[in-house]
Amino acid sequence: MVRSIQEGVLMSSSSSSTTSNNTDSDDSLSPSASTKSFVLGTIRPPITGAYKPLAVLSAHVGSVSSLALCGEFLLSASQGKDIIVWQQPDLKIFAKFGQGDGSVKALVSVGSKVFTAHQDSRIRVWKVSRRNSENAFRLVDTLPTTKDYLGKFMKQSNYVQTRRNHKRLWIEHADSISCLAVHAGIIYSGSWDKTLKVWRLSDLKCLESIKAHDDAINGLVAGDGRVYSASADGKIKIWGKEKRKQNESTLSSSSSSSLHVLKATLEGRAEVSVNSVVVSGDGKWVYGGGSDGFVMGWKKGEKGGDIKEWRLGFEMKGHKMAVLCMCVVGEMVCSGSADKSIGLWRREKSGILCKFGVIDGHEGPVKCLQASPNNVGAGFMLYSGGLDKSLRVWWVPKHDYLEEKTQSFKTLLMQKV
Repeated sequence: MVRSIQEGVLMSSSSSSTTSNNTDSDDSLSPSASTKSFVLGTIRPPITGAYKPLAVLSAHVGSVSSLALCGEFLLSASQGKDIIVWQQPDLKIFAKFGQGDGSVKALVSVGSKVFTAHQDSRIRVWKVSRRNSENAFRLVDTLPTTKDYLGKFMKQSNYVQTRRNHKRLWIEHADSISCLAVHAGIIYSGSWDKTLKVWRLSDLKCLESIKAHDDAINGLVAGDGRVYSASADGKIKIWGKEKRKQNESTLSSSSSSSLHVLKATLEGRAEVSVNSVVVSGDGKWVYGGGSDGFVMGWKKGEKGGDIKEWRLGFEMKGHKMAVLCMCVVGEMVCSGSADKSIGLWRREKSGILCKFGVIDGHEGPVKCLQASPNNVGAGFMLYSGGLDKSLRVWWVPKHDYLEEKTQSFKTLLMQKV
């Protein structure tokens, strides 16, 4: 079901239309008293401008858990086990697939394949065919593959202890797979079992299993030869390939001596789960969203990736409740929260994020965000999925466009005076 809705107004987070009082709203734009020393420069006042809520898509039977763009299609996955394919630009339902394969936690697309991660600890691989909508997304494999199983199940050293009196092959996840990322011919999977697994796209073979964190992995992002994992243990870890011997925290079936090793550990607020992670386009900043509603940023030093060369650059209260998801669009960052709102942030020249607006509309927590990489006019398309079972479509103006309009308005006022 597609429901169009009227144009809205981009509300600054200090707007009186929120349910909190003015004091609370002002706090949401300011760094905490204990972290003001991390902020370089002054926080500018929020800018208000127009955004357009274009549609509400209500077809899922469960909360929307993940979104991905796949060519001309937008894919949305649900806790209700269904995956819906929406054809752009009219956003009509093109196909449905995946029913009955377990609650879908994450999905990514690469080339003609779609990978979906499920609560049953498996990754399913779907082949995309545009011949007809009935068989457009066909299940072609499940990870770990049967070939991978057969090559390892008879050797005792391939089994690891997952819980008391229970062992599994190291190529298997022992709990729900919460996140996926794809980069340079590799797919990465993060799980509530605290491990990060590395799969080769060409033959779907599991190459590595890394004991990455002390608690569940909530988010992954990969790029520029690095993998960033966010965890409920309150840390973001950065992994990169390096020639070294296999150790007890990494299991591998790769014939190559190049394995993923820990490059840096980023720590923020004590006893706070990091639910999402994104990286700036230049790779110099890593941003994370916490369960306490704070958004944090770590800056990379001049000399590369050693642990001592990353430092906490800022912490800022961005939401009244937990940050559940984030995405990067050029020099802007969007954050989705359990407080049912989407925060809009601009990236200053220093790399620090400054919150300048809020989008309201969801009737439940915002679980996932996906931004279109292509400009639409002076803005971009933003898709958001929530626990209210809806997928919402927004047109959001780019920040430089908002500043230009604000400056024009100020000039007009000056001329009238």
